[in-house]
Amino acid sequence: MIYYLDMKDKKVEYNPNKIEAHWQKVWEKEKTFSPDLKAAKKPFYNLMMFPYPSAEGLHVGNMYAFTGADIYGRYKRMQGNDVFEPIGLDGFGIHSENYALRVGRHPREQAEISEKNFYRQLRATGNAYDWTRTLETYDPDYYRWTQWIFVQMFKKGLAYRKKAQVNWCPSCKTVLADEQVIEGKCERCSSIVEKKDLEQWFFAITKYADRLLLGLDKIDWPEKIKIAQRLWIGKSEGARIEFVIASGAKQSQKETASSPSASRSDTIEVFTTRPDTLFGATFMVLSPEYPIVSSIKDKKVQDYVRAAKKRTERERIEEGKEKTGVFSGLYAINPVNHEKIPVWIAEYVLMAYGTGAIMAVPAHDQRDFEFAKKYGLPIKKVIVEPRFAGVIERHPEGVINVDEGVNGVNEAYEGEGVIINSSEWNGLKVPEEISKVVDWLQDTGIGKREAHYHLRDWLISRQRYWGPPIPMIFCSTCEKNGIGEHEDTPGWYSVTEDQLPVLLPDVEDWKPKGEGTSPLANHPEFHETKCPSCGSKARRETDVSDTFLDSAWYFFRYISTDDKTCIWDPERARKWLPVNMYIGGAEHSVLHLLYVRFITMAFKDWGLISHFEEPFPRFFAHGLLIKERAKMSKSRGNVVVPDEYIAKYGADALRLYLMFLGPFDHGGDFRDTGIEGMYRFVKRVWRLVTQGLSSKDQLSSINNQELERVMNRAIKEVSGDIENLRYNTAIAHIMEYVNALIDFHTKYKILDTKYCKSLLLLLAPFAPHMTEELWQRLAVSGLRIEETNQTKRQLPTAKSIHFEPWPQYDEKYLVEKEATIVIQVNGKRRGEIKYQISPASPSEAGRAKIKNQKEVEALARKEVEKYVEGKDVKNVIYIPGKIINFVV
Repeated sequence: MIYYLDMKDKKVEYNPNKIEAHWQKVWEKEKTFSPDLKAAKKPFYNLMMFPYPSAEGLHVGNMYAFTGADIYGRYKRMQGNDVFEPIGLDGFGIHSENYALRVGRHPREQAEISEKNFYRQLRATGNAYDWTRTLETYDPDYYRWTQWIFVQMFKKGLAYRKKAQVNWCPSCKTVLADEQVIEGKCERCSSIVEKKDLEQWFFAITKYADRLLLGLDKIDWPEKIKIAQRLWIGKSEGARIEFVIASGAKQSQKETASSPSASRSDTIEVFTTRPDTLFGATFMVLSPEYPIVSSIKDKKVQDYVRAAKKRTERERIEEGKEKTGVFSGLYAINPVNHEKIPVWIAEYVLMAYGTGAIMAVPAHDQRDFEFAKKYGLPIKKVIVEPRFAGVIERHPEGVINVDEGVNGVNEAYEGEGVIINSSEWNGLKVPEEISKVVDWLQDTGIGKREAHYHLRDWLISRQRYWGPPIPMIFCSTCEKNGIGEHEDTPGWYSVTEDQLPVLLPDVEDWKPKGEGTSPLANHPEFHETKCPSCGSKARRETDVSDTFLDSAWYFFRYISTDDKTCIWDPERARKWLPVNMYIGGAEHSVLHLLYVRFITMAFKDWGLISHFEEPFPRFFAHGLLIKERAKMSKSRGNVVVPDEYIAKYGADALRLYLMFLGPFDHGGDFRDTGIEGMYRFVKRVWRLVTQGLSSKDQLSSINNQELERVMNRAIKEVSGDIENLRYNTAIAHIMEYVNALIDFHTKYKILDTKYCKSLLLLLAPFAPHMTEELWQRLAVSGLRIEETNQTKRQLPTAKSIHFEPWPQYDEKYLVEKEATIVIQVNGKRRGEIKYQISPASPSEAGRAKIKNQKEVEALARKEVEKYVEGKDVKNVIYIPGKIINFVV
């Protein structure tokens, strides 16, 4: 194997196409980046977020993300780590199926085309992937274990089936999890999401809500991602309070819950985070879907409910929209003051949140206030600002109506304060003493302490074709007899493990029909089977699982793609997991990044892992790459495919350009003119190294101290920048170093090889092909290895530059010899003093030859004489060694 290109002419022109194709072939053939997972001594798992093979293939936005992850892995490898950087395709799911629909191909056929193209493009980027461990989610060897996970979920009581009002995308013709609905629209196609009542499968992620919250404090993630997850989980602490529905009576009448006219057969339960305002609850509001509403026969109520149910949740709770409602004809008893309060029905109350009913406190909730104002409902103030406590006169019965004199309420007060008009609660501080209110409610039996969550269980089933069939069987005979694998799901059984995978059949009519069932429901050869319990005729589940389940565990499988007997090798898991560095997009904050944490916690509970429950202790969210100030999209026509740029400039130049666009966590704006400049830079490096080689003897008489300082400074800055993924500034420091080397070479016509080596080592993570080629040329030239005579035979080859030790800097060269004191007059820069730093204390910042402030002040006055002459100097502010400021 010839590891380097033709060496006959060391001054050969830079040819990225030839060089990059050559090294990609060598790396893959030699398995350069395939670590021995068993023998590795310093395992480092470097992972990019699982890519799905987008329709037209890789675009530069993808390459931007993948390159940033690869640079970090290459840097860690050069630090002596055994880096594992696998790659695969998240190819099941709606994205891939919808593209197959658009182009008129079967999803399986399209998957083969996309896989081949995507992997071709990924190879061309030069990323250090372990190509021996690829996986695709549509491979039966993979989704066998996805189905196995579903079976375990069912066995452990974490998977269940129920009829529920679900999100339905009319365009994708399938249900969506709550996390896949963004502002009322489908996160994939942006269609307005509708509501449907369907039997669906769910994963009980809510059982893990508190662990998911607590775990966020233990992981090194961007704060914005943690905040997004905390908000989505949405833990609210408060009280559940029961209101008894009373007989119709005048509102002013008081009635106890135990009086004859109050029926305990009907109650309304509310959850509130503000139990301290209970005395101020002057009416109640029910969601149109609240169970008791269906029993109300009043035509106005029925018409209102029908109209409300036709609107989407987004339309019903739209900000700024005037609130509407209808009186139900019912009254409820406020349990603390025994007043009858009217019960209304309003669309702005959603059944999916809390209990579907609220106690309305218009004095302290703006939404309730607007509703009360519109319908003339009483407003009772029970919280006031601390400065008003004891000052505001108590209104008769504590009721203060809108615009009623000096005590009128013109808007809801939602701030902190002191409780009034609330019997024995009066004087309690809010929010500090809300807990005392809850204690009182519990002691009296009126309410109980409770926590509610915005998080809902994960709706896992999809009415599509392209996905792993859910491995469940339904037997109607067993259902009639009230038996099943679980008591609470009669008739349902999980597929036995020896029958996995349940293969996705090749069918012609795979297109979704929007009837609430999967296309597999039309294929009796698939769904007709026998009950694993009684042997009667039974039916397979025809829905497929959500694609986010495929990607919730893939990083476990990478370490054991060669093992057909178990989901992963436990010994390898102990060695390689959790993932050391995970890099991906912030847009997956409450989808993939939440689901993967949940699944990993479940794995720990099942005993599959023992030493961790957070899969990604460190996660870095990369920024978004745009084109001409707009997000890349096919509809805008600004998607940039990397192929043409790689062909013209090479992958190394494109990698450098992408990383130089801006901070990696911010993104950047792709422009053609920029990459041309980076290509010129790469060629300058090529010429510098190929033309500037010389022996050490030639340099013995040249003082290299300044170059040593520049080199060591570059090593320090680039090292710190890569460690913190500040790639744009790392490249800037490399450019400064290159400029210094070129200046030196221009002046002396020679250059010590060690500077070329240090440059190539720093540049290697960014431009892997060119640096590998030049490194091998240095080795063959005899300057790296002890080879002095050139021969035509193949010479011993240096090991890959990507396994060379990362360069270290020497602190002694980082001490500045000269420093500057800025001279200011009234804060404006008016001059400077240059001074020498003493070499006597190289470990410190250095000791100025200027001894004290007086000496500095004397020198400074001479420099800015014209600015201070004839003026009264009120003060002189001196920051030693940095600034002196004359205040005149």
